[in-house]
Amino acid sequence: MPDLRLALMQATSPAGDCGAAFAATEHGLRAAGAAGANMLVVPESFAPGYNSDAIAELALTRGGAWQDRLALACRDAGCGLVFGYAERDGLAVYNAALALGPDGAELAHYRKIQLYGPRESAIYRPGDAYVSFNLAGHKAGLLICYDVEFAPHIAAMAAAGVTVLLVPTANMLPYTHVMRATVPAMAANHGITIVYANYCGTEGDLTYAGGSLIVGADGDVLAQAGMGPALLVADVPKVDPARLSSQARDYRIIS
Repeated sequence: MPDLRLALMQATSPAGDCGAAFAATEHGLRAAGAAGANMLVVPESFAPGYNSDAIAELALTRGGAWQDRLALACRDAGCGLVFGYAERDGLAVYNAALALGPDGAELAHYRKIQLYGPRESAIYRPGDAYVSFNLAGHKAGLLICYDVEFAPHIAAMAAAGVTVLLVPTANMLPYTHVMRATVPAMAANHGITIVYANYCGTEGDLTYAGGSLIVGADGDVLAQAGMGPALLVADVPKVDPARLSSQARDYRIIS
């Protein structure tokens, strides 16, 4: 058994059907668990769907029966889960991600810091804190979509000892450069493994870019999806320290 085996599910949006989102996640967990994965990552706002017109109405309260359902699915599959969802907290709605362990216990909860564009800013409040947790002996952290495109966030998490970033996303065309260049560069520049789980297909006026990927700490792409539904599973290799970036210790601040 490898030190750490990670999985992601690239899927079409449930488009406002939270029940369909939970059913798809349960199916993905069973497959990832059967493959021996420690953790499965699904896309951003998978419940109720990123481009739903009813996000505020369908947003879920943390810790409800839906979370119990996913916790049971984790236990049955023997696999942890990072689940992107719209979170209702009083009058506020957040673009959130929940991490559950293979035993169903809550490991971490994160709210997206970098809201993308006027639509997200009109729906959600931004988060204001990083999170990290133990994942099979590795220090893991959560970011969501646009967050991972900001080098200071990656650098801050790497400085805190995070070695694995789990990232639900909803990246649409034409922004394929994010998967092609940005995510591998962030992984290589900061010596951090990144799991980037995207949608595929269309939802309303959006066509998603697919291309979900798992990238090692040296920037090597370990697995990548095409434009259709996919389940990716990859072992995180032990990288030769000579191949890891030394930017953090070499960086010179010029005033």
